[in-house]
Amino acid sequence: MKNSLPRNQKALGIGSAVNKHSSRINNKNTSILNSKLRDLHKVIIVLPAYNAQNTLLKTYQAIPSKYKNNLILVDDKSTDKTVKVANKLKLISVITHDKNQGYGSNQKTCYQKALEKKVDIIVMLHPDYQYPPELIEPMVAMIKTGKFDCILGSRILTGLALKGRMPLYKYVANRLLTLIENICTGAKLSEYHTGLRAYKASILNTIPYIKNSEDFIFDNQILLQIIANGYRIGEISCPARYFPQASSINFIRSIKYGFGCLFWGFIFLLGRTKIYHHPLLYFN
Repeated sequence: MKNSLPRNQKALGIGSAVNKHSSRINNKNTSILNSKLRDLHKVIIVLPAYNAQNTLLKTYQAIPSKYKNNLILVDDKSTDKTVKVANKLKLISVITHDKNQGYGSNQKTCYQKALEKKVDIIVMLHPDYQYPPELIEPMVAMIKTGKFDCILGSRILTGLALKGRMPLYKYVANRLLTLIENICTGAKLSEYHTGLRAYKASILNTIPYIKNSEDFIFDNQILLQIIANGYRIGEISCPARYFPQASSINFIRSIKYGFGCLFWGFIFLLGRTKIYHHPLLYFN
């Protein structure tokens, strides 16, 4: 009863061989598991939230399971129950601003807190369920190839933006602003205005994003900083949803944002033509 192996197998040393083989398998599996666990800690998803109580849970549920415990949410003084919903989820941390500081300020807090975790890749996802969280994994994979420093989820590449109910004026403005900015920068992006992005942490450690705007133009400034300093941007097709509960910049602020894009595009062009290098963009 002490040994289930027959005597002849014991004599041949089969039991010892089986045990050694089993030990090698267990060690190999443990090594693979530890490697996967280490890999998971290299990616953090940040959620800049404002009045997202109706969409946060849906967004969370659609995030790939391997990243569900790698989330940081920053709430910009929501007037609804966003924080209450967030506290029920398994997030690394839920951070709240004492007052509404603006979309750009929210992202600054997101990136600062993520960088404190010593990660390699940071994904920014709007928690309004407008962008598909399922794309996080392929975006991270693209950065891991070493070919890209930043990946954008493009609503335009799909060719389905209007079918996804993007307002016509927003679609036209998006295409026009993108055309002008591509002319100013020499880049060939399909859009500059997406709310789904992945960054190498190393570039966020380099870019002076903390000096950027506290408002929506932050998104545009950080891309111009990336392009101006030679970092590599890739894009992935990203079908988006537009519905009443999805947070959206209003018409007046859209106008302000549009003029901001034109202004910073012109500033970039001045640097590109060696007339004037604005320190916010050309910091190296």
